[in-house]
Amino acid sequence: MYLALYRKFRPKTFNQVIGQEHITSTLINQVKTGQIGHAYLFTGSRGTGKTSCAKIFAKAINCLNNLNGSPCGNCEVCKSLEDPSNIDVLEIDAASNNGVNEIRELREKIKYSPINAKYKVYIIDEVHMLTDSAFNALLKTLEEPPKHAVFILATTEVYKLPATILSRCMRFDFRLVDTNLLVEHLKMVFSSIGVTADNASLQAIAVAGEGSVRDTLSIADCVLAFSGNNITIDKTLEILGASDKKIVSDLANKIINKNLGGVLETINDIYSSGKNLISIGKEITIHFKNLLIIKSCTDYKKMLNVSNETLQELINQANITTVEDLLFYMQKFSNIEAELKYALSPKTLIELTALECASLNNEKKN
Repeated sequence: MYLALYRKFRPKTFNQVIGQEHITSTLINQVKTGQIGHAYLFTGSRGTGKTSCAKIFAKAINCLNNLNGSPCGNCEVCKSLEDPSNIDVLEIDAASNNGVNEIRELREKIKYSPINAKYKVYIIDEVHMLTDSAFNALLKTLEEPPKHAVFILATTEVYKLPATILSRCMRFDFRLVDTNLLVEHLKMVFSSIGVTADNASLQAIAVAGEGSVRDTLSIADCVLAFSGNNITIDKTLEILGASDKKIVSDLANKIINKNLGGVLETINDIYSSGKNLISIGKEITIHFKNLLIIKSCTDYKKMLNVSNETLQELINQANITTVEDLLFYMQKFSNIEAELKYALSPKTLIELTALECASLNNEKKN
């Protein structure tokens, strides 16, 4: 049976976790010194490594021969924790076990010492889904936990957690992963499975992943299924439903130069070629944001992470527009992103928005 890339390449040691060094270094130090807390909170966007780090940490604090703070994977305890039926490390999905009865049952079971391991670890995923009464029941356990108990709470919506829970946890905020790191990770993954991919494809997949390692690998799976073992930018863009960046740049150029006829012609060409207009709306917003970065930030080269040729095109466009105009363009196109999904005629909505931007003049701005 085929194993999805995000499962096949799920990190098993801390050094395999990408983009979260501020977290993994702290967890490694705790394992090395034996200063293990009783409650941890892992929060951040989806696919950034929260559950993976929780599983690695759970093994590392129980490993008989940890390697530089990571589980060795070979000792008796590490092997026993690989078994899904093991009850020393339990992963609970709070989305489907969110009632007070489930937490009360947890409180009863946690009293018993671990069978093979040193610590009994409870990983509660999507913890924000717990009910108020369940949170109250959990709070009592977090206040007076057994010495052998460690809780790791994971959530994408930390603002939904009560302050009483937050104050009792050691909090770690997972960041979105930089595009460069995602590209390097994709290179490693593709190399491991004998797949070739050009740099443009790697960049496009990484950008589409939007900082999530899991999303990036899921997208890579789709592209791989369509392209086979030789991935090209044309095939990648076809799967992503994305437009060629030159088309987006051309549309932006027509808007900036207030070429109304050119705007309509370009949108018609995009529509006729079967490109995804919802994607166009999103990409043109990003394009104008990139121009704003050039006009506003001194370190724009590092922030944009594009080829020299693309960077020069962006600089040329940025030089013939203003910050005020760019803010207006971004606002107009970002406002229609949700509408495009349900519009009877996405093409007309894109046209109206682009024409309004291209018709912008000083009187309207004032």
